[in-house]
Amino acid sequence: MRISTTIFLTDETITPARLARELEERGFGGLYLPEHTHIPVERTTPYPAGGELPREYGRTLDPFVALAQAAAVTERLGLGTGITLVAQHDPVVLAKQAATLDHLSGGRFTLGVGFGWNVEEAADHGVDWGTRRELVRDRMALMRALWAAEPTAYEGAFGSVRASHAHPKPVQEVRGPVVGPRTLVGGAAGPKLFAYVCEYADGWMPIGGRGLSESLPVLREAWVSAGRDPGALQIVPSAVRPAPGKLERFAELGVEEVVVQLPPADERGVLRTLDEYGVYVGGW
Repeated sequence: MRISTTIFLTDETITPARLARELEERGFGGLYLPEHTHIPVERTTPYPAGGELPREYGRTLDPFVALAQAAAVTERLGLGTGITLVAQHDPVVLAKQAATLDHLSGGRFTLGVGFGWNVEEAADHGVDWGTRRELVRDRMALMRALWAAEPTAYEGAFGSVRASHAHPKPVQEVRGPVVGPRTLVGGAAGPKLFAYVCEYADGWMPIGGRGLSESLPVLREAWVSAGRDPGALQIVPSAVRPAPGKLERFAELGVEEVVVQLPPADERGVLRTLDEYGVYVGGW
């Protein structure tokens, strides 16, 4: 089992390059970064975890810029978004960013796809909250057209693109209906989310991993019903607080990668946590 990491990198934390070097040297599998373009001060949307919204949410680095810096100083470390708020992006530009990062990193990029929780943030991007999931679905299809080997047009409910020359292409080969970089969909278990996973992703990135014993059989049934290869489904629990019993349970469920949570701290604080998590690397 690969032990990867996620962290809110900000202008006050350890830098992407320093962290990436440490992760690779210590044998961690990857680095996944979250995304928030901004946090409106006048916000009525509650923080999903309860209480006050932590300071780091309003100070996050752009994940693609930070991951590019991490890619430049590493050779093996996986690089991913956990997650990208796809509805808040121009899909033509996002397709270029993802393909470029995948190309420059030698195929190490994972696109984590999310739908968001902050209504006000999304509204500033012109997103109609009630249609954001279908908007993401549409934008993923448009990006797949740009990632296709040959110029491919796409016309959807929310956007379109002419058949175009669009290079570089992502490194990964086509996997069933999935074109482009490794793709994981984040979100809570449910039939709608699982339908999206089966349609345009390589797997699911649940937060924390609670309830997997109940939800995984449902997802696997939907996956097979969609004609996907039963052995290809990837489950990658994210923002996990590691413990031996928890990781053992994940391994028993067939999980091959777990993303553990690092604190949004300075260099000393993050390295101290990496020292603590080192006992889990290579042991599963």
